[in-house]
Amino acid sequence: MYATTLSSKFQMSIPKGIRESMGLQPGQRFAVIAKGTTIELVPIGEIAKARGRLRGANTQDYRDRKDRV
Repeated sequence: MYATTLSSKFQMSIPKGIRESMGLQPGQRFAVIAKGTTIELVPIGEIAKARGRLRGANTQDYRDRKDRV
C-alpha cells in the first residue's frame, strides 16, 4: 500500500511504484471522480489508442433509436 500527503497548495504526488507499474507519464491527464468519501483518479487515454478496440463485437440484439420510448 502506498500513501501520499496533500500539500498546503492542495497538490499531491503519485508514488513512484504506482507511476512505474501503470506507465504514467508527466503531463498525463486524469478524470477525478468523487464516489462518497472516495476519490478516484482515472487516466484519460488518447482517443486514437481506442481505435479497433470493439472490432468483432457482437451487435446482435442491439437497441436502436426506434426501440426507445
